[in-house]
Amino acid sequence: MTVPSPAGGGADFDGLILAIARDADRSAFADLFRHFAPRLKAYLVRTGLPANAAEELAQETMLAVWRKASYFDPARAGAATWIFTIARNLRIDLLRRERHRSTLDAGTDGEPVDETSGETMLMTAERAARVRAALSALSEEQAAIVRLSFFQEKPHSAIARELGIPLGTAKSRVRLALARLRVLLEDLK
Repeated sequence: MTVPSPAGGGADFDGLILAIARDADRSAFADLFRHFAPRLKAYLVRTGLPANAAEELAQETMLAVWRKASYFDPARAGAATWIFTIARNLRIDLLRRERHRSTLDAGTDGEPVDETSGETMLMTAERAARVRAALSALSEEQAAIVRLSFFQEKPHSAIARELGIPLGTAKSRVRLALARLRVLLEDLK
């Protein structure tokens, strides 16, 4: 099923969602995804999300469209309204989780950290720049280990498998990379 250009005015997005609900039509979903995913990402970036988070949330929205297509009722809302409402609700859920997480991280006094202050944002940006610089100062091997271990949160055994090295070697490389980072970032405490 091909979706005519929106400029042509003939796009039947409601019909695509109904085809997904009725037949689990992958072609209809692909057409819907091609049209809405970039628009969702742009919308989410405009709401203040970083580009990578916006892209992830746009994809999560489209997965929700696939899973919940049977709930779509064209009499209540058009496809675009329904899809963007899903995106908005997922964004609200994300912000609530982050707010909850920051409240938990605030300490034992229960007072949330004011993460919106200019000083906090500047300090966070400076720290991020320092961490990026420190990572670039590591050897490619050490930087890869750090990315796998901390940014992708892979266990040592998965890192060993992925890199084709013994488990002990993976653990040693993680320890050495962290020691090197600690030296490079010593004054950030």
